[in-house]
Amino acid sequence: MTKPLRLGVAGLGVVGTGLVQLLQRQGNALGVRAGRGLSLAAYSARRKRDGRAEIGDALYYDNAVKLAAEGDIDVYVELIGGADGIAFESVKAALQRGVPVVTANKAMLAAHGLELARLSEAHDAPLFYEAAVGGGIPVIKTLRESLAGNAIERVSGILNGTCNYILSRMETDRLPFDACLAEAQRLGYAEADPSFDVGGFDTAHKLAILTSLAFGSKIDASAVSVEGIESITLADLVAADELGFRVKLLGVAERTPHGVEQRVHPTMVGKSAPLAQIMGVLNAVSIAGDAIGELTLVGPGAGGDATASAVAADLIDVARGTRLPAFGRPAASLSDADRVPMQRHEGGYYVRLTVVDRPGAMGAIAARFGERMISLEAIMQKRATRESAAAGVVPVVLMTHGTTEALIRDALARTLEEGVVRERPQVIRIEREAV
Repeated sequence: MTKPLRLGVAGLGVVGTGLVQLLQRQGNALGVRAGRGLSLAAYSARRKRDGRAEIGDALYYDNAVKLAAEGDIDVYVELIGGADGIAFESVKAALQRGVPVVTANKAMLAAHGLELARLSEAHDAPLFYEAAVGGGIPVIKTLRESLAGNAIERVSGILNGTCNYILSRMETDRLPFDACLAEAQRLGYAEADPSFDVGGFDTAHKLAILTSLAFGSKIDASAVSVEGIESITLADLVAADELGFRVKLLGVAERTPHGVEQRVHPTMVGKSAPLAQIMGVLNAVSIAGDAIGELTLVGPGAGGDATASAVAADLIDVARGTRLPAFGRPAASLSDADRVPMQRHEGGYYVRLTVVDRPGAMGAIAARFGERMISLEAIMQKRATRESAAAGVVPVVLMTHGTTEALIRDALARTLEEGVVRERPQVIRIEREAV
C-alpha cells in the first residue's frame, strides 16, 4: 500500500486551521483522488495546542525553518505569510532539501518568486501556490496548465475582496468611503490598517504573479503601476451609475504596442461586462487568449475554507507526483518584465472637475482638451450643492473617447494653471473591451 503523504504545516491561523479541518472532513475522499492518503505529520505554530484544530499525533516544532529543514515530511505547507523572515527562510530550506512546497503567500512570491523558482528546479522540488491568488478560484492552474496552448493577450480581475466590498456598499447603499471601510473592518474583511488592501498593493502582488504566468516574464511587482480606491467618492459612483458603469478596482496585464502593461487602479466597467457583476467580497479573473477567446472565473477570494480548498488541490498534485515549472516554463526562459509607463496608457477617461462658475470657464476647458486632440463623448453638469454654490463652483463630469494618459494629464494641468478648475481633478480610466 502506498504510504500517506506526510504534511508539515507551518501556521495554524485561519487558513491553516481550515486546512486541518478540511483534511478531517474530506480525508478519505482526498486520499482516493490523490492516489494516497494525506497525513498531518508535523506542524509549527505560535502555540503548541490551542484547541482550534485537532492535530492528533503530529509533531510540534517551535521553529518553522527547523520543520522545513529537518522534519520527517514529504511536503512543506507554508501558511505563515509575509514577504520575508521566517516564511521565506523556511520555504528556501524546504526547497534546498528537495521537499515540495505548497504556499498561499503572494507577498513572498511577488518579492522572491524568481529565486524560489530557480531553487525549485535546481533541487527537483515542485513549488505550488494556487491559494496565493484568488482564494478558491483555480486561476493559477488555469493559466499554468489549462491554457498552456494559448497566447494570452490580457488578464484582468477583481483580486481584492476588501476593495470590492467597499465599492459595492458605497454604490448600493449610497454610503461614503469611510463608513464602508469601517463596516468592512467590523466584519473582518479589512485589517485595522487597511492601507495594503485599499491602496492597491495586495492586488499588485497578485497581478505580478498572474503576469508572469500569462506572459512568461519574471515577477516584478515594482513594474506594476498602482493606485488605490481612497480617492473614490460617492459622487463618482453616482455618476458612473448614470453613465452605465460601475467602479471596480481592477488589476490588468495586457499586451500593448509598448509592451505588457501592468496596472492596478479604480476602473469604470460597463454594467453588462462580466466583471461588473461581481459584488461584495467575491473575486473574479477574466483571461483573453487567442484560441479560447475570453473566459471569466468567479469565486470567493479569501476565507479559511476557500483558501484551504486551493491548498488541498495543490497537495493532491504533489501526492500524484505532478512536476511543473513554478511559472509554467523554465525559470531561465523568463524574460525581464516590461516597465510601461502609465503615461503611455491609451483608453477612455472619466474626469470629474470642480469648475469655477464664471462665463468662459467651460470654453477654456474644452479648448485645452481640443488642443490635445482629446474628443469628448459626454459632458454632464451636476447639480450644485449648497456648499459648492457658496464656493462659486460647479461639479462637471466629462467622458472622453480614446486618448492617452499623458494628454489627459497635460490638459488638466493647463486648466488648473488657468484657474478655471478648483481642487485636484478626479480621473478614472474606462475599460470598454475585454472585461
